[in-house]
Amino acid sequence: MKIPISVLVLIHNRNQEVLLLERADRPGFWQSVTGSLDEIDEPLERAAIREVAEETGIDIQALPLGALQNLHHAVEYDIYPSWRYRYPPGVERNTEHWFALEVPPSAAIRVAPREHLQYVWLPYKEAAQKCFSHTNRDAILRFYDNLSALK
Repeated sequence: MKIPISVLVLIHNRNQEVLLLERADRPGFWQSVTGSLDEIDEPLERAAIREVAEETGIDIQALPLGALQNLHHAVEYDIYPSWRYRYPPGVERNTEHWFALEVPPSAAIRVAPREHLQYVWLPYKEAAQKCFSHTNRDAILRFYDNLSALK
């Protein structure tokens, strides 16, 4: 059974492009890297590192220190009814913790075929529009709004 605590990792590059993955179990549904904790006490950063490696083949340890950022933001949302069977009985909500990962524009991506059909790099506004999940869309827009505010 899945633990209702997850990470969302917004993978981006310095060209303000965002990596999106098309779900294998829901063709046409595009998203960032996401995944639940494997164990209730798994550190969030470890879950983010693991999910990125599993879903894209990117080894975060090989990137510059600080490439992975904990955005210190979490949202709670209703789990789609068609996916609730994956969770313990009665669990209807999930808490998602947001991370961002900057990779070089030339980063090699290797999708996990059981999870995703393909990937695409899009300018961040287009990526936000393409996401099926409102929390994923919000994560992208909030991240870039915060970057603009820092400039």
